[in-house]
Amino acid sequence: MRLPRRVPWASIGELEQLCSWIYSDEHDYESKVLAINRLSAWKAITTLPHALESAISLLVVVTHDAPHSNLSNLSLRQSYATAIIRLVNGLVDPLQLGAYARSIASIAKQLGLPLWLVELRHAATHEELPSLSLLREAARQSLSWLLYNYFLPTISPQSESPSLAPPLRPLRPILRQYKECMKIVSRDASLTSKHTHELTGFMKDIDRWLSETAVAANVSFGEVGWESSTCRSGSQSPESLSGQDLKERWALDRLCGELLEKGALVPLSKRKRTSPGSFFPPSQLIAIWAPLLKFIQLQHTDFALLLTTRICSQLVVSELSSLDLIALSEPKLDPTYLACLSRWANWTISSLPDSDSKDELRKDAVMQLLQELGKAMVSPKQHKASALELTQVLCEGDSDLEAALAVLSGPAKQAKSQGWEPTDLAVMQATIRGAAKIGACGTS
Repeated sequence: MRLPRRVPWASIGELEQLCSWIYSDEHDYESKVLAINRLSAWKAITTLPHALESAISLLVVVTHDAPHSNLSNLSLRQSYATAIIRLVNGLVDPLQLGAYARSIASIAKQLGLPLWLVELRHAATHEELPSLSLLREAARQSLSWLLYNYFLPTISPQSESPSLAPPLRPLRPILRQYKECMKIVSRDASLTSKHTHELTGFMKDIDRWLSETAVAANVSFGEVGWESSTCRSGSQSPESLSGQDLKERWALDRLCGELLEKGALVPLSKRKRTSPGSFFPPSQLIAIWAPLLKFIQLQHTDFALLLTTRICSQLVVSELSSLDLIALSEPKLDPTYLACLSRWANWTISSLPDSDSKDELRKDAVMQLLQELGKAMVSPKQHKASALELTQVLCEGDSDLEAALAVLSGPAKQAKSQGWEPTDLAVMQATIRGAAKIGACGTS
């Protein structure tokens, strides 16, 4: 559930009135003064979104540029340039989400911001000030962009914005190139230094893809980095943090989906998917994909949780489908594919460097699996399905988790026909949560 946002207007009608003052007549300077006064009053009582901060800066310059203005040509050019620089920077800076900086032009393109405004911002910052006529046109287009990307979507959220984000870059070719390069390095360690720069480039490109996807999430959610400048400067509010976490998780979930496609973490060849005597992926797969997975986890701490959750969900759905407990429109997945996924989940949990995080993620995975697999636990099957096998491996060696597993597996040994009761699930959850609390008290 998205948290409510604090807005400066008492009703949407006030924002509509402000919009009419700004855009009704380009040469109606009295109305623009009314808009400036209204925005100044709002600013005195609360922090304004960046869109309104930019609007007031542009309006002040426009009114100062009215006929019979006493300001010099240079003063007007400086004021226009400052307002446009603040508009572009305030939009782009909050969306530098990855560990590696992206170009301002690439972010502006995703937002639908005219690229020539980015070029004008660069010229005004690092070169000679643009001409007054060019700056006036930039101010007009900036106000027009704010109208279609902030005011109208805010006044009427159901209306479609004419500025649509461009489609995302395909990630699969980057992953394929990374895999081919890592195959070369894993087969001949002497070539590592030769391909280090290339591999680093692939990892950075994947991190940039995550940043681009998070920006696309902003556009998809109807937001273009409109949080207030105060929040961006360091004193972030819980609302903005929650929203940003949501967008980053959305991007990471898209990445996890690509990694779980056949040909990525799970090879196309069935005989390369598992190795006998181990519940980890084959060593060749670990050598190829472990550097990338650890790199992403280092940059995004939620990655291991999301990847494990995604794998467990896939395993559960396939298990229940195989028991005809749910119906899937798509063909059932190959057991070797599911077996490989379950081993990647176990490896992901085991590879976390922090023991507390490792234990917490293991308990979360077990609870997710057991919550959905109650019926599967009592169903007569000759073989161990991947979801059940993963559950048993994760519980192994932990008395509390083994006890929780026994709660649901017990009825199967006693009377398979009776099934399991909701009270069994409640006991299992209480057992796992109790173990987590004891562990937390022991480490504090």
